[in-house]
Amino acid sequence: MPASPNFGERRGCARPDLIVIHYTAMASCAEARDRLCDPAAEVSAHYLISETGEIEALVPEEARAWHAGAGTWGGVTDVNSRSIGIELANTGDAPFPEPQMAALERLIADIMARWQIPPERVIGHSDMAPGRKQDPGPRFDWRRLALSGLSVWPESGAGEAPLAASLTRIGYPDSAPDTRLAAFRLRFRPHATGPEDAVDRALAAGLAFRFPVDGGALDA
Repeated sequence: MPASPNFGERRGCARPDLIVIHYTAMASCAEARDRLCDPAAEVSAHYLISETGEIEALVPEEARAWHAGAGTWGGVTDVNSRSIGIELANTGDAPFPEPQMAALERLIADIMARWQIPPERVIGHSDMAPGRKQDPGPRFDWRRLALSGLSVWPESGAGEAPLAASLTRIGYPDSAPDTRLAAFRLRFRPHATGPEDAVDRALAAGLAFRFPVDGGALDA
């Protein structure tokens, strides 16, 4: 039996082809579990990983968990129906412990293999909901995942292109330029400040060229 009652059927017989990473932003893993399993809260995730690396399955992967909320990625407008959500027990301002990261790597690798999900479709909540969400935040080590083939990381020296076009091609939703820039930097340049610069444009252009969302064409 699932631990959380907060799920439904994936709409349109969709299969998961995204993995969305979150932090719980709660004081303890126990508090987060209680909320994710509370019918009144109407939120859930497929998995919760504690600071010590314990993985709890809360919703079956085949079901639609309620973790993403409003937002899009490329042509995907119902992210919950197309994704598997992973919550990391973290207050939002703390480092992610080694046991937790190691457990996350194992879990992502397993999910990717089961559903044939490529690394470019492992994203953060902040990627698909710029301005509304910040998780997994600036302390999350995306480069570590990329080095293990579990996500992507930009390469330098890729040339430049208009930032707006590159971010759309990567998958970022249409929103105010400053909001999209902040979401991109949160993941790939968390310590950068000020207006967009040549580094932003080069990194985004490289990602857009190597990993165009939805294979380069939008789908519903």
